[in-house]
Amino acid sequence: MRAAVLEEHGEPLSIEDVDAPEPAPDGAIVDVEACGVCRSDWHGWQGDWGWLGLETQPGQILGHEPAGHVVAVGEDVEGVAEGDHVAIPFNLGDGTCPQCQRGHSNTCENVMPLGFIEQAQGAFAEQVHVPSAGHNLVKLPDGVSSVDMAGLGCRFMTSFHALAHRADVGAGDWVAIHGCGGVGLSAVHIADALGGNVVAVDLKDEKLEKARDLGAVETVNAEDVDDVPGEVTSITNGGAGVAMDALGIETTSQNSVMSLGTRGQHIQVGLTTQDEQGMVTLPTDAMVMQEIEFIGSLGMPPTRYDEIFRMVSTGKLHPEKVVSETIGLEDVSDKLESMTDFETVGIPVIDNFN
Repeated sequence: MRAAVLEEHGEPLSIEDVDAPEPAPDGAIVDVEACGVCRSDWHGWQGDWGWLGLETQPGQILGHEPAGHVVAVGEDVEGVAEGDHVAIPFNLGDGTCPQCQRGHSNTCENVMPLGFIEQAQGAFAEQVHVPSAGHNLVKLPDGVSSVDMAGLGCRFMTSFHALAHRADVGAGDWVAIHGCGGVGLSAVHIADALGGNVVAVDLKDEKLEKARDLGAVETVNAEDVDDVPGEVTSITNGGAGVAMDALGIETTSQNSVMSLGTRGQHIQVGLTTQDEQGMVTLPTDAMVMQEIEFIGSLGMPPTRYDEIFRMVSTGKLHPEKVVSETIGLEDVSDKLESMTDFETVGIPVIDNFN
């Protein structure tokens, strides 16, 4: 099968023929019909996250936002059959650890991050193997396309879990989203659907325009103001109730925290780069005095995807609106390179693997 393979960090991926996967007894093979290209792929391509034990190695197939149809299942798999139309979460749980058993498989004690380690080769390929398939695979509703659902396994459901489960977004609450990449734009759309009044912050007018299309009521271009938190505080008349760092650099994390009002909630979704290596300075005294919460949020348990599907079915959520373009497998390296300067808008999706 054809796949885009990492040879060297920061260098173009090699498009080559590799052996197709075979299903483990508990696994399944999915024909990949679409796969989003995510900033997390950019991190893996750059060789980030060694401090998390996730530095990608040569030979790794990246890609963690796939959708497609099941073509083979292992002998021990239950609840999944050939022909099922599925999405795949990026943080694959084993379904058996205490976290999984309590419904928190996004923080599985034996998590396998799809596309970042040798044991979980990714979906920049014609087929992908999914371990613990009965636990991890999410059946898609009838009538949706794989392209429209490709961002569901990472960016869209990550934002949904952060805002609907980890934070407390209520009707009329001011929600500030710092960074309008794929996850940030998804967060804008979801926060709006949950009843929040969204302020979107970014450096690029094109992304802020897209944020308005997705429901932001106010936007802030961080290049045009000297004090981003002050601008958000002014717009919200005292500070946001919920703010998210959807990028993962020190500036956006600090701006997010400092744009909150008293008893506000900061959600950290973006993971850092080589510059921060996971360590960010924060205004802890102000956080204490204002009783500000700092909340980490990772992925989403697949058992709760039905919440998104119900909102999609009633027209409250439109994941397809965050999809910006479709590309071929051979275009992935160029798209990753463009992410270095934050040039992509929304979610690029691979839909041609030939």
